[in-house]
Amino acid sequence: MAARRKARKRALDFLYEADIRGADPRELIGLRPPAELSEGSYAIALINGVQDHRSKIDELITTYAQGWDMDRMPAIDRNILRIALFEILWQTEVDDQVAASEAVEIAQEISTDESANYINGVLGRIIVLKPSFGL
Repeated sequence: MAARRKARKRALDFLYEADIRGADPRELIGLRPPAELSEGSYAIALINGVQDHRSKIDELITTYAQGWDMDRMPAIDRNILRIALFEILWQTEVDDQVAASEAVEIAQEISTDESANYINGVLGRIIVLKPSFGL
């Protein structure tokens, strides 16, 4: 498994746990032994980036995830979308299609087939509209 895939999954673990607990994922990092974040700085960059841009990310999810309220969306899917949107909108060194593909593949591995298709649709819409966001 590629290093960035591992980092994405590790960041997802922290974001998911924080989401369920209603905590800040950065605080969870501080509570864990360093070996638990062996994927290193990219996982931390994802966690920090999602948190730094969370209000805009959640606004986009709410707007483009038609038929789903944030509260009703499965927490794992919500956090997969958060990571992918951070990469698509703020990580210039990651290709948009790569970020979307990674999100879909992770969803296929740990969520449902329906989730993977849904995530793909939401990310596809946002990629198309990205130039109009002015970010």
